[in-house]
Amino acid sequence: MSRYPARALGTVETVPHLPGITTTLSPKKIAVAVLGAVLVLAGIAALLLPGPGLLLILLGLIVWAWEFEWAAARVEWMRGKALTAAKTGVETVPRIVASTLSALAVIGIGVVWGLDPEVDKIWIIGPGLPFGGWGTGVVMILGGVVALGLLVWSVVRFRYGSNTASSTAARQRV
Repeated sequence: MSRYPARALGTVETVPHLPGITTTLSPKKIAVAVLGAVLVLAGIAALLLPGPGLLLILLGLIVWAWEFEWAAARVEWMRGKALTAAKTGVETVPRIVASTLSALAVIGIGVVWGLDPEVDKIWIIGPGLPFGGWGTGVVMILGGVVALGLLVWSVVRFRYGSNTASSTAARQRV
């Protein structure tokens, strides 16, 4: 017999081994848990393969945060770290140029990967590119476009946006 018996949808029970904490099993909670898990697992895979892994993991946590408080706390922590990194990344012109060139390089590599050219055999690579084709190429191109979009957003927000206390107070009064 299972230690955790099956429950009917909508039942409220105490969480095993956590006194005073209750949970409700609902179709929405199940859907949120599954969607968040799919996004997080896809993000982990994208860390190893070409793709926006950290972004997918963050999206998965955001989805989980709709139903789970522990995920909301993680999202706020990641949000703070991401904003700090975005601000640091656009503090100087050389950093902006390097980020722009890197994003354009990712887009260019995505195009090359999509074309799947024949290459010389080097160790285990060749004559074709690993995971060559437009599936991988499009994901890389989209990753580069997302990077450019985030770079533009960061420049607008942190270099040209007014972050002074007086302007924040004025916006709150309106």
